[in-house]
Amino acid sequence: MSDFEAPALAGVHHLKLPVADLRRSQRWYESRLGYKLVVEFQTDGELDGICLVHPNGGPNLGLRLDPERARAAAGFDYFSIGVADESTLRALGDRLTDLGERHAGVQPATLGWILPLLHDPDGHEVRFYTVEHHTEPDREDVLVVDNPVEAARRNAAARAEHAVG
Repeated sequence: MSDFEAPALAGVHHLKLPVADLRRSQRWYESRLGYKLVVEFQTDGELDGICLVHPNGGPNLGLRLDPERARAAAGFDYFSIGVADESTLRALGDRLTDLGERHAGVQPATLGWILPLLHDPDGHEVRFYTVEHHTEPDREDVLVVDNPVEAARRNAAARAEHAVG
């Protein structure tokens, strides 16, 4: 451990994604996740970015018009948006399914539950991960996870067996 004292930080200010069509992405984040438009950015009178806020705890989201970078970033999961607990995550999954969105459903993950494989109109993977954990890591040791998907499945089976027994 270092003697360095970590500076005070206040969480994530906003996330920024490159998009091919600002209004299409705006409509998707508004209709799927409840985001609201609060800022429009222009260069020489042309709209080239927007800022969306979430009314119920989600991170602020910046969308920047940059079709080339949007194509290059498609498919990668840059972040996971926190959700309180498993039941809230399941409700979100149901809502997205009802809206016709494809995703992998709620899955056990290393520490909590995850809803992966939701993609926005540009193909960015938007993941959700519970803040509530089913497994608490030892804060004194580094948790090393070999093959995280398989490890999460084994942990879920062990928790189910323990709950029954």
